[in-house]
Amino acid sequence: MKENNESTVNWKKELLEWLKILLAAAAIALFVNTCVIANTRVPSDSMETTIMAGDRLLGSRLSYRFGSHPERGDIVIFKHKAEPGRDQTRLVKRVIGLPGETVDIRNNRIYINGSETPLEEPYLPEPMETDDQHFEVPEGCYLMLGDNRNDSADARMWADPYVPETDIAAKVFFRYYPGFGRVS
Repeated sequence: MKENNESTVNWKKELLEWLKILLAAAAIALFVNTCVIANTRVPSDSMETTIMAGDRLLGSRLSYRFGSHPERGDIVIFKHKAEPGRDQTRLVKRVIGLPGETVDIRNNRIYINGSETPLEEPYLPEPMETDDQHFEVPEGCYLMLGDNRNDSADARMWADPYVPETDIAAKVFFRYYPGFGRVS
């Protein structure tokens, strides 16, 4: 009889140990997903051909902590109220305008701070066709555009075209579905 009680106690101890391991794993996963990694799915083709509709991406939440800031050309995950009357949603776009800069779109090219030389954008799948526009990016904010400019609802169409740095969740660094690969 003593042997039967010991096996019951051992079984309960084993179950308790497994439960501890599973709870610790869940806590670690929650911490990583909340504080280290941002995971998102791209619903539209606004970033094609760099990122395709349906791609799943990972972003680093730590990229802009500890004194570093987004740079022109970074692809970021951010919260934004893109349409009036709608709640904020997570978007993925490329940083084009930095805090304090002027960004002009003239003759389907982007010019920063009145430069006569247009911004080099080798990631565009085709030449941009858009109206001329002028943006004055406020301090602490960024101007975001999609790579697929001719089919991207981005800052050019938003009521508030500027994204506060505090709304930037992560810098995209990796595509894990449907294929694996670094994103740049």
